[in-house]
Amino acid sequence: MSPKLTLNRKATGAMELRRGPFEVILDGNPAGTIERHQTLELPVEPGQHTLQVKTGRYSSPTRTFEAANGANLDFRCNGAILWPQYLASLLVPSIGLRLHQ
Repeated sequence: MSPKLTLNRKATGAMELRRGPFEVILDGNPAGTIERHQTLELPVEPGQHTLQVKTGRYSSPTRTFEAANGANLDFRCNGAILWPQYLASLLVPSIGLRLHQ
């Protein structure tokens, strides 16, 4: 069975300050978009992959992961949830989005 990547976009305990869809980048290629409170499932081949989310000039750090046969890989992404982080992301766009496995 092929591995499956599940990406959830939700902020725990707080409201997300950055609105609009995030572009999902899998292995350097666009793989779809994800809206707030949405889940995106993507099939992946076994092996090493990279994942990133972007919106405009903002992007998350690139995450590298290993996909094994039959594995379910769960990631969560969100925009800034605190005003100080949101304001800082105006100067440092790479901290504007978060991506966690």
